[in-house]
Amino acid sequence: MASQSLAAATAGHGGARCGRHHVGWRAPPNFAAPDWRREGARGGRWRCVGVCLKPVEDDNLSPSAAPVPAPPSRLSADQAVEESRKWGRDSGLLPKPLSLTDLSVTEKGSKVRVAYQGLPGAFSEAAALKAYPQCEAVPCEQFEVAFKAVELWLVDKAVLPIENSMDGSIHRNYDLLLCHNLHIVGEVQLSVNHCLLALPGVKKDELKRVLSHPQALGQCGIALSKLGVIRESVDDTAGAAQLIALKGLRDAGAIASARAADIYGLHILEENVQDVPKNVLRCLVLAREPILPRTDRPFKTSIVFTLEEGPGVLFKALGVFALRKINLTKIESRPQRNNPLRVVDDLNHGTAKYFDYLFYIDFEASMAEPRAQSALSNLQEFATFLRVLGSYPMDTTL
Repeated sequence: MASQSLAAATAGHGGARCGRHHVGWRAPPNFAAPDWRREGARGGRWRCVGVCLKPVEDDNLSPSAAPVPAPPSRLSADQAVEESRKWGRDSGLLPKPLSLTDLSVTEKGSKVRVAYQGLPGAFSEAAALKAYPQCEAVPCEQFEVAFKAVELWLVDKAVLPIENSMDGSIHRNYDLLLCHNLHIVGEVQLSVNHCLLALPGVKKDELKRVLSHPQALGQCGIALSKLGVIRESVDDTAGAAQLIALKGLRDAGAIASARAADIYGLHILEENVQDVPKNVLRCLVLAREPILPRTDRPFKTSIVFTLEEGPGVLFKALGVFALRKINLTKIESRPQRNNPLRVVDDLNHGTAKYFDYLFYIDFEASMAEPRAQSALSNLQEFATFLRVLGSYPMDTTL
């Protein structure tokens, strides 16, 4: 197998791109995107026919390095009331989330800028601070805005959720991974502590409704049912806390983080109100350039591929990893939206229609390892499309 040549191919993005979501960006004059091509037939070696950026080791990424900066000390009731009024008077004290209309190229300083979806106090912000403790966290209104902010050089990285231990995959971000030309350079695992927040002086039995993101409301269903409150959905957990502080809603509570309580001057009525105590959020770190895969620490590799219709084809695809003792940590299927149906002849020479799927797989191996290179070379022999999304260090801390 052409192991070393396939390792180089992981730096590029061979394959489909969703033009509907792809947005161009103004790169530096000396920049040219890598264009990897296979010479000759399937067994030929990979070579770069464009000018390639050299992958860099992401030394700033340190999931287990410095801890997240501690939030300010908890305020007294009188101080908290004054703080909540302050936010109501001057919401400009908080960073304004990027929107689609804000995506214009600007100069950036030396500090690492990391985009996340939501408002200050969101769990995604905590994940960004865990990955880059000294970063400037940049809030974005939508997931797609965070992707585009990286592509347009407005920020250096993006930290976005991909799955949750209670609710499973976040399908929107799986789709956006294929639609944008970014690399996965790291992962962050964050323990989620859902807190019930309210204005200072408000008691639990005074609440008539609770605001939060739909996923957070679903994860705290048992506690909310006991309270007998109306559940109202908002865009994100921190946004619920901000809304209560800005409007002074004394009949409403919010499900959000303890950090959100400190930021918006709210009181924590109860912590860990989620139905399952161990609630873990996994996020991906995205960048414009890949990092060099290594073998001196645990690495994970993420790929996406498609297969022809036929008996045992998926079994054969998974077998290339089992034969090399490579552990799979995640498998996800998503429909191909551009070609949702595949028409084939059945045994009686009629026509049958099948849904056409993309398969996303995470496996525990670095692309610097010969067994990983050999596995993907084997998979390439019968996959109709294969793209390496990234090879990156695993986060083993919570």
